[in-house]
Amino acid sequence: MSPDLALHEAQALLAAHTPGPAAAPEILPLPAAAGRILARDLISPINVPAHNNSAMDGYAFASALLPQASHGAALTLRVVGTALAGRPWTGAVPAGCCLRIMTGAVVPETVDTVVPHELVHSTDAAGQEQQQDQHQEEHITLPPATLASLTAGANVRLAGEDLAQGQVALRQGQRLHAAALGLAASLGLAELPVTPRLRVAYFSTGDEILSLGEAPRPGAVYDSNRYTILGMLRTLGVETIDLGAIADNPTQLRAAFTQAAAQADVVITSGGVSTGTADHTQALMQELGEVAFWRLALRPGRPFAFGKIIDKSASNAIPASADRSQKQSTLLFGLPGNPVAAMVCFLTLVRPALLQRMGASASAPLSLSARASHAIKKRPGRTEILRAVVEPGADGVLTARTTGAQGSGLLHSMVQANALLQLEHERGNVAAGEWVNVWLLDGLL
Repeated sequence: MSPDLALHEAQALLAAHTPGPAAAPEILPLPAAAGRILARDLISPINVPAHNNSAMDGYAFASALLPQASHGAALTLRVVGTALAGRPWTGAVPAGCCLRIMTGAVVPETVDTVVPHELVHSTDAAGQEQQQDQHQEEHITLPPATLASLTAGANVRLAGEDLAQGQVALRQGQRLHAAALGLAASLGLAELPVTPRLRVAYFSTGDEILSLGEAPRPGAVYDSNRYTILGMLRTLGVETIDLGAIADNPTQLRAAFTQAAAQADVVITSGGVSTGTADHTQALMQELGEVAFWRLALRPGRPFAFGKIIDKSASNAIPASADRSQKQSTLLFGLPGNPVAAMVCFLTLVRPALLQRMGASASAPLSLSARASHAIKKRPGRTEILRAVVEPGADGVLTARTTGAQGSGLLHSMVQANALLQLEHERGNVAAGEWVNVWLLDGLL
């Protein structure tokens, strides 16, 4: 019997055999593109910001005046007008003068520096503190302390400072989250190209599985896997197709696989991938497609299947010499039946593959180092993934503690966890205080 496959080997195989998006991009109105995956690079059609503009309310003047104010002298300037956001100043700013300016207003070419209004003194032509009479000529005085704090270009945002025209604004594969949508909107882009939404069908298998609403019976358990899978799929923004719970009956299983392959790009099953006598799923997977069954050196999550269901009618229309990848097929993932094992296999193996199939940029879970708060037994030769709580210790350093019993069917321990603690393939026992690697679950579930 071949040795169990290490987790990193399984991840590499999945990456090598999972294709990217198969269909052409969709063009969607920007609001409808929220959460979708960008299908190609977005090139900025404009400078952002489009003009030099003020970063605050104040007065704009030419920095050439700064050297003139030396040896502790103040600088007095005449105010020639006001520039408002959306209403640029069109007049001149003569030498020795300044312009009152508001945040976001265009900075005219003849000035390049803004002093905050609270750092100057404002007086009328007679040298009195400025009153409400707007017909009086206004001057401002920059005291020596203010002048010492200013440099040329202070408080001015330059045109193209955020993005230059022609620069890549968003990369292909970017998930269009709130900030990405806002950036696209700031470029005036009303429509965005996105990859087609992935359709994922899923079902549970086993005579012992009860669907919600069914009466309890001896030896049966309510199906939790469909709902944990549903929750994890929804965080990815895919279209989900729930095919229910299928009994260990070859006819019903064949119908479920056929229906799933017809409706979806990806099929996910849970249960039936071990070698039990009632596990018909393996044989049907092989009959309907090309499937590899792996025994993973992973705890929890040893049995796993990956492959594809082939549309035989489409295959027959393709010459035998053609590349098999051209045949119409649906990706297939077979998860173990134990609830936590199914979740761990989904997060470590299926989720990265689905993101790749969606055309998304690589997005590994956030990984941190933490100190183990207690000793953990571990034998080398397999990866172990434990449910854990990560929190700051008394010294502010992150600590990780397991959530107690780690059986592969104990969903309550997953609910208690805010992280997964990964103990690497070759690692042995962990002593209290040793550094361990943890993945934060926020955003994954």
